[in-house]
Amino acid sequence: MHMKALVYTGPQQMTYRDEPMPTPKQGEVLVEISAVGICGSDLHAYLGHDERRPAPLILGHEGAGIVRSGEMEGQAVVINPLVSCGECDHCLTGYANQCGKREIISMPPREGAFAEFVAIPKRNLVPVPDGMSLSTASLAEPIATGWHAVTKGAQLSKRPLVECKTLVYGGGAVGLAAALSLHAQGCKQIYLAETNALRRETVEAANVCSVFDPTSDDVVAANSIDLVVDCVGNKHTRIGSSSAVKPGGVIIHVGLQDSVEGLDVRKFTLQEVTFAGSYTYTMQDFKATLEAMHNGALGALDWIQERPLNEGSDAFEDLLNGRIAAAKVVLRPDE
Repeated sequence: MHMKALVYTGPQQMTYRDEPMPTPKQGEVLVEISAVGICGSDLHAYLGHDERRPAPLILGHEGAGIVRSGEMEGQAVVINPLVSCGECDHCLTGYANQCGKREIISMPPREGAFAEFVAIPKRNLVPVPDGMSLSTASLAEPIATGWHAVTKGAQLSKRPLVECKTLVYGGGAVGLAAALSLHAQGCKQIYLAETNALRRETVEAANVCSVFDPTSDDVVAANSIDLVVDCVGNKHTRIGSSSAVKPGGVIIHVGLQDSVEGLDVRKFTLQEVTFAGSYTYTMQDFKATLEAMHNGALGALDWIQERPLNEGSDAFEDLLNGRIAAAKVVLRPDE
């Protein structure tokens, strides 16, 4: 049995071809993918910059679809792509995202969701709320990443979010999700830095934050921000975060663009700045995000562009060259 899949075959090479149908193991089910988002980490791997994702590999971890095996057959679901052991201290206390044995689809040994089908543990499936499209449901994964980062920032902040002046780096799906999450959780002063003019327009349309180009606009003063959420994670955003954060403020580092310099650890020490990493989400964050999406707390969620999976290679090229205004590109295997 074979299926169609978009396979990463080498740096800047995506090949649409036949691949073996996945075989669910004990406790797993087969999900027919209806919609799957392209993540920044997929783009990173596509460029050959992620040694954790060697070619050939089916990328993609932001999936939603229909269960095609087991007792949930026919159920529309969104996939939590983070597969944990379920037995360690982290898993047992609700922090499966910190599990030492964690795996994620789109990273060996697990193939990803840029395909017609994926195998995934049943416990990783969350039913899609009635009336929500599967393309919208596929946004739950990147939005949950932003929601988790904001929740962590709120826990570490000395002041409630409603009193905080906040700065988000990045206007892609996770950055926009962080801004939407800040707004939903009560924050009133949100700035978002994005260098791509097309994406700035998309973020502005969400109407929850002040958007600016950090390369030309000096909107945020040094030592003025209570909470920074860096959804880019490169040298420049780390320098910007270090400068902008207030004494006693918080920086949440989400983006994984690179891991080189930029942090001002001397300032962090002298001014008691809290710096914390934020990786994916807990299952509680994931479910809370889906509920917030469903009840309208995160807005219209109309910032996606849909493309057929068989044209995925073109979508990657367009993303790489900054030609897409949408915060998220969603690939549809059924088109």
